[in-house]
Amino acid sequence: MHQHFNGLKTTLLLGGIFGLLLAIGGAIGGATGNMSYLWIFALVGLGMTAYGYWNSDKIAIKAMRAYPVTEQQQPAMYRIVRELSAKAGQPMPTLFVSPTQAPNAFATGRNPQHAAVCCTEGILTLLDERELRGVLGHELMHVYNRDILTSSVAAAVAGVITSVAQMLMWAGMFGGFGGGNNDDDRPNPLALLAIALLAPIAASVIQMAISRTREYDADEDGSKLTGDPLALASALNKLENGVSAYPLQPTPQLQNASHLMIANPFRGQDVSKLFSTHPPTADRIARLNEMARGGV
Repeated sequence: MHQHFNGLKTTLLLGGIFGLLLAIGGAIGGATGNMSYLWIFALVGLGMTAYGYWNSDKIAIKAMRAYPVTEQQQPAMYRIVRELSAKAGQPMPTLFVSPTQAPNAFATGRNPQHAAVCCTEGILTLLDERELRGVLGHELMHVYNRDILTSSVAAAVAGVITSVAQMLMWAGMFGGFGGGNNDDDRPNPLALLAIALLAPIAASVIQMAISRTREYDADEDGSKLTGDPLALASALNKLENGVSAYPLQPTPQLQNASHLMIANPFRGQDVSKLFSTHPPTADRIARLNEMARGGV
């Protein structure tokens, strides 16, 4: 059982984002007298989730322009991942390297049998082998904990909520959903506009909270896998400075993949704390130091 109840937090947050989606469908159904909207939005959410989950590895690898590497090209990376995969009793993932000096790493794939782990050229230069082992242990635990599924679900549902909100915005400005000639039968346009404005914000906040919770979980479980929480703490400290020196540009493609990375790849001022996909690095390091003091 995780000391910080991250699994329970994730379950509650996922329930919250699905509840928000169904609440929007229910509100529109109640306003129009057609409850089929509730089921339509639920089915759309499931469809988007399946697509994002199935293609998560291709999307992230393409966004980072990563290329596969052989054991001859990256012997240390292969040695570490092979050791940790065997220790966890899991298959060896495919390894990739991204040609950027921005130091970062991520894991993706729909399950351990179809997983990929990617390091940037920058992180391979920045970290020593012990620190790299800590990072790779963290990334492997994202795969083993099925975090790719969790993040795909959250991202897909948040995307559906945003799309529905845009529809509501137009409906609110142009007379609702055509509820008849009687004005009393039409949905309140102000209510539609309020939902359209607030729902995407609420969905984004929940999605980011899920991502931050899963990062804490991967820190804990990855450190248990490697038996060395201080190695990951040291790596995170270096990454904090490295990302500041070599930040990525927050393009739409990279924003969609940023939640997979071990460190927030953008400048601090580009993303507010509330909407950040990652917990504060100082908090993560403090938790890892606490683990080290208590023994892994």
